[in-house]
Amino acid sequence: MLNEFWATASSSYKAVVFGAMGAIAVGIVLTVVGQVSRNETLTIASLAVIGVGLVLHSAGVVIRGRKVQKSLRK
Repeated sequence: MLNEFWATASSSYKAVVFGAMGAIAVGIVLTVVGQVSRNETLTIASLAVIGVGLVLHSAGVVIRGRKVQKSLRK
């Protein structure tokens, strides 16, 4: 079961995972752009985007943990 989790994962879990990766990537790019252009506002705003990515990542961990627990109880 654990070796095939991605193949059997729900579409909501996959969406959360890709959303988290995308938000973190966008946040990192915004951080770099903000630093290169010396735009402190953009750099600080990028932290919020990275934070959203981390919250989505945590939600993905919870979704996956619940599914694993349900499968182990069976």
